[in-house]
Amino acid sequence: MQAVVEVLKSEGIDTVFGCPGAAILPLYKAMELDGTIEHLIVRHEEGATHMADGWSRTTGNVGVAIGTSGPAGTNMITGLYTAMADSVPILCITGQAATAKLHQEAFQAVDIVEIAKPVAKWAVQVKEAAQMPWIFREAFRVARSGRPGPVLIDLPIDVQKQEIEWDSSIDAPLPVWKAAPHPPRVERALDMLLAAERPLLLAGGGVILGEASEELLELASYLQVPIQATLMGKGAVDEDHPLYAGMTGIQTSQRYGNASFFESDLVLALGARFGDRHTGDLETYRGTRKFIHVDSEPTQIGKVFGPDLGIVSDTKLFLRALLDLARSRDAGREPGPWVRRCQELKRTLLRREDFDTVPVKAPRVFKEINEFYGPDTYFVTAIGLYQIWSGQHQKAHLPRHYQVCGQAGPLGWEIPAAIGVKKARPDAEVVGIVGDYSFQFLVEELAVGAQYDVPFVLIMLNNEYLGLIRMAEDHGGYDMKYEVDIHYDVNGSDNVKIMEAYGCSGLRVTEPGQIRDSLEWARKEADRTRRPVLVEIMIEREGNTANGTSIASMREFEPLP
Repeated sequence: MQAVVEVLKSEGIDTVFGCPGAAILPLYKAMELDGTIEHLIVRHEEGATHMADGWSRTTGNVGVAIGTSGPAGTNMITGLYTAMADSVPILCITGQAATAKLHQEAFQAVDIVEIAKPVAKWAVQVKEAAQMPWIFREAFRVARSGRPGPVLIDLPIDVQKQEIEWDSSIDAPLPVWKAAPHPPRVERALDMLLAAERPLLLAGGGVILGEASEELLELASYLQVPIQATLMGKGAVDEDHPLYAGMTGIQTSQRYGNASFFESDLVLALGARFGDRHTGDLETYRGTRKFIHVDSEPTQIGKVFGPDLGIVSDTKLFLRALLDLARSRDAGREPGPWVRRCQELKRTLLRREDFDTVPVKAPRVFKEINEFYGPDTYFVTAIGLYQIWSGQHQKAHLPRHYQVCGQAGPLGWEIPAAIGVKKARPDAEVVGIVGDYSFQFLVEELAVGAQYDVPFVLIMLNNEYLGLIRMAEDHGGYDMKYEVDIHYDVNGSDNVKIMEAYGCSGLRVTEPGQIRDSLEWARKEADRTRRPVLVEIMIEREGNTANGTSIASMREFEPLP
């Protein structure tokens, strides 16, 4: 286990999140003896995975979560799934019963490797002590390679206790290979891009994971091609940049983004999965436009639909190759009619946000957020109406500063993820956007923030609703539709008192004019107490419908005149 700790340190790990137990104590003893890796004791192992997730999304390194045997590993499955879905490299380490007891249904001896395989890039149990440091090296390599993702290592306690020969002074991380684009395909991509009259660059999460934002903006500026972003790519380019053309989608979208997308004739998608909330109906989404799909994972190309051109490549390497080729052809352009058209749509097809009514309307909350917080603020948000409103209204300016669990969407992700972000960037301002329902999940992790002096602000959009979803057959075109029964939670929890029970603080806002002052108070309170702080904003109750958007709200959130 001392060798494992040395490997963790050399891989850049200075903070881990976990919950100790008997079957993982040898590793904890080794960390204690070393004394250089900070460990935060969580209240639930799922919380540990989400903390590692937030830490990883912020640093770009592999986040680490630790648990003991049995239910510790099964509690980590949701976190593994979330990281797998969003291409986040994390490492889950679980303790295990002694190898001689694994076939005897011993206490907490679950086959976590088989359970984890569908939601991990690699799940492995170490059976020989001499393999230990090498398997950990390989775990980091696998987590970082290609499409990043999670790995699980299961450690039987008897294997942990053995001694091996290991010299960390002559050891180093394994190299991570990145796919470079095949030159003829770069040539074809540039030909198609230059031939298009209304092209778009679509920044997926792979642009952020590949640290390719600078190359993206450099290419877009040189060729004067507007840029759109998927939900996972939000923040890849400053949304106030003249070439930013919005988000396309059926929920987390901007009206001008949808409009400019439907006028486009070619889309160059970079590290994007073509998720269903982005595409909606595929026939409508594809239309007559051409698609170029660039992805580091070969099996992603053609998974949703066959593009006109597929290119296997790291996004940064592809954009650099494309830019170099364009410059060799002297293909630079000045802003033309298409750029001006996208800018016109961005200027005119906005949703209204300046509501002064009581109860507060959600767009007003995000108007205040956009105006109060600076571009260096880190935001986390999870799933539900508030994620949709955030995607529609909240601006992102820098890579890795807007973090959202996109595909899996686990309730309760925000609090532990915010802790992970804050531990990764102790001097940064961290803000979580939550709903009143999601807040109830993993709320116990507030105790971690209080115990370890991890201050951040939670902004809750509380519409006092709990939706019970039922499915009903629909013969009008879709196989199934979702309907929602709305129940006003008249006996709901007092969220401010929940914060106080964990040694934290909070306040409730009922009018639009109170929002700005409450955000200022929360910032100062977090600095003063060094603990999480809640701003609970009571918003209008109507709004829950089948696809997560509000029919009434869509009527009210009309574009500006």
